[in-house]
Amino acid sequence: MSQFDHTRLFLPGPVEVRREILEAQTAWMIGHRTADFAELFARLQAKLRRAFFTKSRVYVSGSSGSGLWEGAIRCGIRDERKVLHLTGGAFSERWADISRANGVQVDCVQVDWGKAHTADMVAAALDEARYDAVCAVHNETSTGVTNPIREIGAVVKQHEDTLFFVDTVSGFLGTELRVDDWGIDIALTSSQKAFALPPGIAFAAVSDRLLERAKTIPFRGYYFDFLTLEKSLLKNNTPSTPPIALMVAADAQMDRIFDEGIDRRWARHRALRDATHEWALARGFGLYAQAGYRSDTVTTIENTLGIDVNKMGDFMEHEIGFAMDKGYGPIKGATFRLPHMGDVTVAMLREVLNGMDAFIAQTQPPSPSPQNEKRGDNKSGESHVPRSHS
Repeated sequence: MSQFDHTRLFLPGPVEVRREILEAQTAWMIGHRTADFAELFARLQAKLRRAFFTKSRVYVSGSSGSGLWEGAIRCGIRDERKVLHLTGGAFSERWADISRANGVQVDCVQVDWGKAHTADMVAAALDEARYDAVCAVHNETSTGVTNPIREIGAVVKQHEDTLFFVDTVSGFLGTELRVDDWGIDIALTSSQKAFALPPGIAFAAVSDRLLERAKTIPFRGYYFDFLTLEKSLLKNNTPSTPPIALMVAADAQMDRIFDEGIDRRWARHRALRDATHEWALARGFGLYAQAGYRSDTVTTIENTLGIDVNKMGDFMEHEIGFAMDKGYGPIKGATFRLPHMGDVTVAMLREVLNGMDAFIAQTQPPSPSPQNEKRGDNKSGESHVPRSHS
């Protein structure tokens, strides 16, 4: 059993949070209408803009990212206009459902789960009809696909009246995203993925174009009204009571992220992804996501060995000390996910993969040696994880 005093999270959210970040939440509480809070808000605001690579504002919301899905639609889609959703996974499809629930006309560019959207697909759709916005998921957590947001943004930019909305819930701070350079009008995320914070706080980098659009829409809702958020942001505050403890933790975590360096953080995620892929293929598993579009933050493993994911989860929790994913929605069991996001280290990944090897050895007959050698299997049983930084 693990030497740790709790079951560590090796999940695609919520992720394991470092003790020092958890403890940051225990700072003495402050009032959210005080100068101390305004100072915290302004300090965090500057760091968030730097992390999103934007010169515009970043709204802070006491919610999950799902709330900001609704805010983007309510503030960005006019009456009698349509929105184009790029769907091909649980979360991209759920965002389209939220648009429908808000009475918006929805068209979809649907791809099979595990496939990516391309710029050509979006260009073809925009040539067929006019849309107020294109909604894309940067990193589809259910399938492990990263969509080419920069290339899609370049296509959307050619259509002057069409905004570009991006969900980067499991991409932000784990894989490259540059809001201003890529023409993104809203990039929304939440805390419990590659940001490596507890759940309960969400962030949205919002462009001037989206704010101007919001001014033309009379019924934007209340809690996620961007114009109301903007009015408070200009005073370094929020319209309603914010999650102050989580903001303190986010402020502390941003300092540690900048100490690592965002480019190096992206590179660390990519190196952990490559090590995970190598391990999976060497054991005879497949990679569910389309080649060329595989996520830096979460790998969806195709369960070609037919392991029992429920037994795997029990073994990993009770014998190794990790809570593990068992797949999501209709592909649960046929796949499972190995997240390498947030503050995951080489040592942590090695411990997980060695634990998986122990489970496989107990439950699966050994593969024929020629196949193992062809796949590059490590006969020592040690996982192929680089001994790099972090």
